[in-house]
Amino acid sequence: MFRNFLQNLFRGRYGPDHLNAALVILAIVLEIAASFLRIFQILALAVLVIALLRMFSRNIYARRRENDRFLTYWTPIKTKIKKKHRQFKDRKVFNFYKCPSCGVTLRIPKDKERGRIEITCPKCGERFKKKK
Repeated sequence: MFRNFLQNLFRGRYGPDHLNAALVILAIVLEIAASFLRIFQILALAVLVIALLRMFSRNIYARRRENDRFLTYWTPIKTKIKKKHRQFKDRKVFNFYKCPSCGVTLRIPKDKERGRIEITCPKCGERFKKKK
């Protein structure tokens, strides 16, 4: 009986997506910040209500458009965060240099370096020198 009720409740609804996950995380962060200022608690509640309304919405086309718009902004940010995380993880083994010509980030093993090093960019062929 209860199972049928839940199935009927969720039938035809949009459900969770990337934007909803971001809204829930934002609500959690605002709730943590609410220990400093009370206004953050109200904002956290509002963000959580918006996330729930989006999830239970029957207007699937509009919610998908909202999520696609969110992803166009979020994907480049996420890519940069992952790149910086990888660089931070590899910092003991590699040095990272940017090509002055094309801007590509090059990864050079630290054991190859002694003082000055001459680097050739594999993308544009530019040769440049860098200190260790």
